[in-house]
Amino acid sequence: MANHAITLSFTLVFLLQALHLSRCQPYIGINYGIVADNLPPPSASAKLLQSTSIQKVRLYGSDPTIIRALANTNIGVVIGVANGDIPGIASDPTTAKGWIGSNVAPYYPASNIILIAVGNEVMLSGDENLMNSLLPAMKNLQSALGEAGIGADKIKVSTVHAMAVLAQSDPPSAGSFNPSYGDVMTTLLAFLKSTDSPFMINPYPYFAYQSDPRPDTLAFCLFQPNAGRVDSGTKINYMSMFDAQVDAIHSALDKIGFKGLDIVVAETGWPYKGDANEVGPGLENAKAYNGNLIKHLKSMVGTPLMPGKSVDTYLFALYDEDLKPGPSSERSFGLFKPDLTMTYDVGLSGSSSTAQAPTNVAASPTTSAVTPTSSPLALAPSTTATPTATPNATSPVTAVNPTSVATGFAAGSPPNHTHSHAPPNDAISFNKHVAYGSILVAFTSTLMFL
Repeated sequence: MANHAITLSFTLVFLLQALHLSRCQPYIGINYGIVADNLPPPSASAKLLQSTSIQKVRLYGSDPTIIRALANTNIGVVIGVANGDIPGIASDPTTAKGWIGSNVAPYYPASNIILIAVGNEVMLSGDENLMNSLLPAMKNLQSALGEAGIGADKIKVSTVHAMAVLAQSDPPSAGSFNPSYGDVMTTLLAFLKSTDSPFMINPYPYFAYQSDPRPDTLAFCLFQPNAGRVDSGTKINYMSMFDAQVDAIHSALDKIGFKGLDIVVAETGWPYKGDANEVGPGLENAKAYNGNLIKHLKSMVGTPLMPGKSVDTYLFALYDEDLKPGPSSERSFGLFKPDLTMTYDVGLSGSSSTAQAPTNVAASPTTSAVTPTSSPLALAPSTTATPTATPNATSPVTAVNPTSVATGFAAGSPPNHTHSHAPPNDAISFNKHVAYGSILVAFTSTLMFL
């Protein structure tokens, strides 16, 4: 009887753990920006997060009110160092100690700070002093953590990059870093490897679609039915832009000897509305992208080059930020409203246990847009409908020959696009989406199926 009781106890523990894991996905995080004047108090946001399957939050700074509100929630917290603070931290270890003493030590471990993101897209700043200060700042902060009794196994130190750090991403197997970064990138990666810290990247299929606004590209970007795009190097047929972008980073790391480095998606999202002249924003598109991305992550399928695991992914964003400059889309990424209700449902409820790949269903036709055209390689429809993919009604959309499919992987983004995460009184505006150059522009050629 005793043995049966022990067996029953172990079984019960196992089932409880499985139930917890089914409701909480440790690889799903969200970005919590505060460039707004209408946000709910951090305490309310903390309770909101606890009601979802979101397990990690990325802050762009180190707001003490938010960090305190997240105490004892077991939610992993990424805090950020502003670009403008990097040179001072790099030049003076005492400044680094002061930063840790003010922004980490008072809150940890009650607040589960898991990573410090030093700067945002520093490599695109064009500021050589800032770029050269990045690694020394990271090292000083890591040392300061150690002196505070917090080892590298407790809190990681990394930095966030834009996809534009790649000189090539098409096809994914040809992914390679811009050689102009030279030793700056190599030594940075060596530090990440030595501390077992991740390489953080901001892939946005939304901006890839803007550079190639065809129906088949939209389906490819939204994880919806499409013929796929074949990597000429590996012959892998990619079915989503997200996987292609992440694998391009994997290939770039592999080429310079850092294959085993973990990759974290620090930001990705899709705006649910935009101006009349913007290509791609829309409620159904945003719901399709974020919803299907979450299903993809929950499925644990991984990417073709990194199968069987889901990359830690921080959705953009928790709320709209109404004080951001730029087009309307910049203020329309929030998954939740200031009144704590959902902007739209993408399956983040804490009671959700769905763990299947995105459903492959052809997008329903609309009166204002051309939908993805079916092709010989499109997956068979299922009985469960996915959100309809709808290009902006005023967007230029070109019909695609049903016997052809694009062979390129659009990874570019419109020039001069900015996406600021700085608070309203901060003069620093971080360049987010820069044109990737002719190498990364979407191929317009098509491949006739045999």
